[in-house]
Amino acid sequence: MTTLLSTAYLAPVEYYVQLYNRPVIIEQWDNYVKQSYRNRCVIAATNGLQTLSIPIVKPDTHHCFSRDIRIAEHGDWRHLHWNAIISAYNSSPFFEYYEDDFRPFYEKKPNFLFDFNEQLRETICRLMHFSPNISYSKEYIQKTDEILDLREAFHPKKPPVSQSFAPYYQVFDNKFGFQSNLSIIDLLFNMGPEGELVLA
Repeated sequence: MTTLLSTAYLAPVEYYVQLYNRPVIIEQWDNYVKQSYRNRCVIAATNGLQTLSIPIVKPDTHHCFSRDIRIAEHGDWRHLHWNAIISAYNSSPFFEYYEDDFRPFYEKKPNFLFDFNEQLRETICRLMHFSPNISYSKEYIQKTDEILDLREAFHPKKPPVSQSFAPYYQVFDNKFGFQSNLSIIDLLFNMGPEGELVLA
């Protein structure tokens, strides 16, 4: 069955489980939802969980397609996000191998959130050595029995859809225990290529 997903910034592990195991359609024409994974991710930092949020330009209309959401430049978010990622994962086993793949994303000034998210997603899939079967909606897709609609299922304020993936090594697991369903970069920096085994 094909899964329908929203766009997501450094999406949680369960999002990538879907990408790894099913054909996926990424929705472009849904109305943008605030405080979702579309513009935020959660990482494991020294003092616990840390949320990183990309500021957006508020649309002129009440409804705006996710495809058309622009990234705001206030707050020096790129510098803050990159420093937070370094602080959280500098001592992880694989950060030094992938650091140069991620740094450029925090040095350029992207215009659209959707494009930025997709470029990051493509990089992550390449580093994890899998090529997902992905297409993009050409118009808003109505719910049907033929498609597993998870556009709003993955959300910071909702419990994980599935806990089926196995725990893996984390830098701070001796301090906090295993923290489930963090951003995919937590899996990548801690497990490297073996992270693929967690998604399977």
